[in-house]
Amino acid sequence: VEFSAWAQAQKLDEVGGNNSELNTPFLDGCPIQSPDGLSVYMASNRPGGHGLLDIWVAHRDSPSAPLGAPENLGPPVNSAADDFCPTPVRGGGLFFVSREALPGSCGLGDIYFTRFNPVHGWSEPVHLACAPEGPNSALDEQGPSYVEVNGGAVLYFSRSSATVPGDIFASTTLGDGSFGPAAPVAELNDAATNDIQPNVRKDGRELVFSSNRSGTLGGQDVWISTRDGVQDPWSAPVNPGAAVNTAAAETRPSLSWDARALLFGRAPGPEGMSDIYITSRDRIT
Repeated sequence: VEFSAWAQAQKLDEVGGNNSELNTPFLDGCPIQSPDGLSVYMASNRPGGHGLLDIWVAHRDSPSAPLGAPENLGPPVNSAADDFCPTPVRGGGLFFVSREALPGSCGLGDIYFTRFNPVHGWSEPVHLACAPEGPNSALDEQGPSYVEVNGGAVLYFSRSSATVPGDIFASTTLGDGSFGPAAPVAELNDAATNDIQPNVRKDGRELVFSSNRSGTLGGQDVWISTRDGVQDPWSAPVNPGAAVNTAAAETRPSLSWDARALLFGRAPGPEGMSDIYITSRDRIT
């Protein structure tokens, strides 16, 4: 698969008749499309939430229709703590990160999984296991990205803290469907830099993430890595340049299901503490 270069990024609320409330004067970020393209999930600390950062979702009638106003997912997903990095998967499932200090929590922010039922709503979130058995650790897990490859599934994510720069990890599903021990993805991690919030294309051959490594235009930039096959190592990450990145911090990038759209947060944004942006590209082959 070959794609054109990314077009100049635009604020999500200024594209195609999208609702103006997709960005606010508050913190809006962690954007990601659902696999069917009918929803965009995000994190925001705007008024109307249940605490600090909450997960919100905006819907539309078709992948080409404008997005409506974001709606709060409510409990049991959102809590009085930070709930963010939503990652919808096929079948109505949602991975996300919460900093709620629940019994059994592993550390700063842990990865959870919930599923939406049209009758009963969101299920009680399931906490993924703590290290060394599972992916959660004493650090802040961010940017869970679920990709099905070779009959199995891998969960990519990052670990970091205020004093520990981020690294990208991967955890493979076990026979019972749980996620096993996580291992760092060496070719994506640069010593002493903050490499966080990975998102993997559905075929497992392209990955976007946020990093402040050498060559970055601002605090954090979107970086891109590819590979020929899912068993191959990832390529040296490439900065897509000024169409996507700026002197501000670009964070939590995510690819749409068809990989033609890229969503990310930019902090500070022109409207708020962080604003959501989108850019697009064409498929060539």
